[in-house]
Amino acid sequence: MHIIYHCVGGTHSSAIAAAVHLGKLPMNERPKIKDLYSIPYFDTLTKKDRGRIIYRGLDIKGNKIFTLSRQFVPEIVIPAIEDTWLLAGGNKNDYILIDTMPAVNLLMKIGGFSSRRLNLVSFGRPIVAKGTLKTYPNIVNIVKNTLNTLEINDH
Repeated sequence: MHIIYHCVGGTHSSAIAAAVHLGKLPMNERPKIKDLYSIPYFDTLTKKDRGRIIYRGLDIKGNKIFTLSRQFVPEIVIPAIEDTWLLAGGNKNDYILIDTMPAVNLLMKIGGFSSRRLNLVSFGRPIVAKGTLKTYPNIVNIVKNTLNTLEINDH
């Protein structure tokens, strides 16, 4: 299975969801800010990474985990990915696209914009990290729902 976590920038909520899914961050407790910073793809993507499906690793069941920066046009990007997958001979049941935007809060938006768009990393990164910790249980719930979906599909 190919699992693609996606959000606007591909470097905050989707990156943390991928890290949780891969066991790099805990599900049962909030990590520390330093733990977020230890994820190499947290708050690091640049303009050239937009629209790219980036491989993040294999989970314990052999599923391939990816992130995607789909900017502000999911209604265009997501159907294009789905159609491309099918045109390339892929099976509809071999991938899941997971929107992590429902977990994004105002602190994440302000911090992410400051860090990634304005390149004010030392200002924006602590703000987006604080927002990420605040919504961390929501991100974990998105991952848990994904894992439940995988379990249902396995049976």
